[in-house]
Amino acid sequence: MTVRTRVAPSPTGDPHVGTAYMALFNYCFAKKMGGQFLLRIEDTDQARSTDRSLQAILDSLRWLGLNWDEGPDVGGPHAPYRQSERGAIYAKHAAQLLESGHAFLCYCTQERLAELRQSQQRARVTPGYDGHCLHLTAAERDQLMNANTPHVIRMKIPEQGVCVVNDMLRGKVEFDYKTVDMQILVKADGMPTYHLANVVDDHLMEITHVIRGEEWISSAPKHLLLYEYFGWTPPVLCHLPLLRNPDKSKLSKRKNPTSILYYQRMGFLPEALLNYLGLMAWSMPQAAHGDGEAAVAGVASGVASGVSVDEKFSLAEMAASFDLTRVSLGGPVFDIKKLTWLNGRWLRENFDDAGFAARVQQWALNKDYLMKIVPLVKERISTLGELGPLTAFLFSGEISVKPEDFVDKKVSPAAMRAAFTQVMEGFELLDDWSKDAIGALFKQTADAAGIKLRDFLRPFYVAIAGSAQSTPLFDSMEILGKDLCRARLRKALEVMPVAPPVVADVAAPTVPRA
Repeated sequence: MTVRTRVAPSPTGDPHVGTAYMALFNYCFAKKMGGQFLLRIEDTDQARSTDRSLQAILDSLRWLGLNWDEGPDVGGPHAPYRQSERGAIYAKHAAQLLESGHAFLCYCTQERLAELRQSQQRARVTPGYDGHCLHLTAAERDQLMNANTPHVIRMKIPEQGVCVVNDMLRGKVEFDYKTVDMQILVKADGMPTYHLANVVDDHLMEITHVIRGEEWISSAPKHLLLYEYFGWTPPVLCHLPLLRNPDKSKLSKRKNPTSILYYQRMGFLPEALLNYLGLMAWSMPQAAHGDGEAAVAGVASGVASGVSVDEKFSLAEMAASFDLTRVSLGGPVFDIKKLTWLNGRWLRENFDDAGFAARVQQWALNKDYLMKIVPLVKERISTLGELGPLTAFLFSGEISVKPEDFVDKKVSPAAMRAAFTQVMEGFELLDDWSKDAIGALFKQTADAAGIKLRDFLRPFYVAIAGSAQSTPLFDSMEILGKDLCRARLRKALEVMPVAPPVVADVAAPTVPRA
């Protein structure tokens, strides 16, 4: 049997470090076993999926060196590799489930489902579909169908019994079928949900091992049932621990930069980022990489202590020594300080002067990046020597700001903090990170706050560029990217005064008499 693994991101925003983490472990397992690694794009959410996000996923994973054997851009024997192009396949399999009696049409309205959820919450019972449409008479079903009543397709769940999920890391995990919801498989618009598309694609693409995040383990009973309903052999399941914030919550962009593009823009090396993601839940075998006692003791938790030479390894070394049994189930903490330390080691230990200079050129002095900046500065300078001070913030990761930088006579501290919070919340709604969309967000927020746009923007110039005098704000933010802009606004909020500065009264000096 040829081992085949996959990573299946959704193109609905910036490429997430969690995607790279899952891709890394799938890649290393496949390569260690002499198998194949696939990239599949799960873009059934047509309202949020964009080609721009898809391209960012392709570019960022390639930047990391996680190349795939089959995928939407390289093709393969199981094409197409975008779920939006596989609609006929899902329709065929959904019809098969209906015909076999393992799925049914559900005509329940959103209002009925909302009332059901509320009643279940009041009764403190496990929320889930109550099987209402399973009990419709033939006449009622015919009437609804003849009236072209909107409907979804749901899967049937056994009323009794236990589903045993065999997980490579956790062993046997049992789920009572009474706690498993009758999952929607096909939405009212005809698009499949994740659950149907995922199972059908994994089978047809001959995926042998599904290595994914632990948040999906509660969905495993539904997936295993679908394999049973279709008469297919399920793949081996392995649920990895999720990346965590320092407070142990799930890694999120509200508390930590999560975009791969952010770390690329900050000047982290792809080798170092992959190395660090590998340390999140795995340790290099001692025999493969020296005496790893200190590394084994501390790396899986992601803590900054217990530093050992064994923590530094390449993608090729990890793939050659990879073993899923060495994965730790503890919640790995994504610590940017530790990543920064590791990145520094890669810079110092792996590059001579020429190699270092080449990486600097690739990072920020490449033609593509410079051509984005030239139109913003050409009309604003008289000598090339003025270029550095004007554009330094575009070549920096973090910038230095102080509380006094955000003291403004026209905007109160409370209004300023509210404005920053509202703009950051607005970022979440911007799938199109362009200067026009950014400008519209700022204008809308300024109008809602009743503040003139010019006064509203001044502290944002300081937060993004470190100065109220800079290149155009919206153009600059488009170049820097959403995650880096979010990080700079978050830093400004941390240092921003919460109240106007208090100026103490100073008595006039006493003038001695002549």
